Amino acid sequence: MKKFAVVLSGCGVYDGSEIHEATLTLVAIKKQGADYQVFAPDIWQHHVINHLTGEEMAEKRNVLIESARIARGEIKPLTDYNPADFDALVLPGGFGAAKNLSSFAFDGDKMQVNELVAEKIKATAAAGKLIGALCIAPVIIAKILQGSELTIGNDAGTAQAIKAMGGNHFDAPSGAVVVDEKHKVFTTPCYMLDGNIAQVAASCENVIKTMMESM
Repeated sequence: MKKFAVVLSGCGVYDGSEIHEATLTLVAIKKQGADYQVFAPDIWQHHVINHLTGEEMAEKRNVLIESARIARGEIKPLTDYNPADFDALVLPGGFGAAKNLSSFAFDGDKMQVNELVAEKIKATAAAGKLIGALCIAPVIIAKILQGSELTIGNDAGTAQAIKAMGGNHFDAPSGAVVVDEKHKVFTTPCYMLDGNIAQVAASCENVIKTMMESM
């Protein structure tokens, strides 16, 4: 049975993992006859957003603890992730990828990636394993794997930032998957496009199916 490591960045689109993308990715993995283990870094979120009002809240939350909400408690700290135990690594989107796993939301193409996240992505690539990135998460791959071919949909500003970081961006419609055969990277737009949950489900299913076919 093929096994995916799924890395989350909190719980909630504005300050963590996009819950639909995270959940639908897990569903897609199971529907493809594979298994998964959820991971998250044991770090503080950049900030906490009230998802009803959009306003910042005066509290602190931990990325691992918040991600455990989506994983129903079945989660491990990212320090435990070993590429040798998995066939692929997947990063769902949400602002957590751009605020907690990296600083893209604040620094654009001058972003930094969390050291542990960067280390694990590099180790996965060095082991020849597949890497999937959804929604905004491909910006992390662009920063870490120079020259990688990616999509975040068609947002011009984000595409330009990817190019400035050494990545190659390809515009893609909802549900499409861009495959970088050299780096073994698979990306799809999800909510970076103005789609609905059914369209996002198709993106998640297509990227996991494409990855499975490449294993």
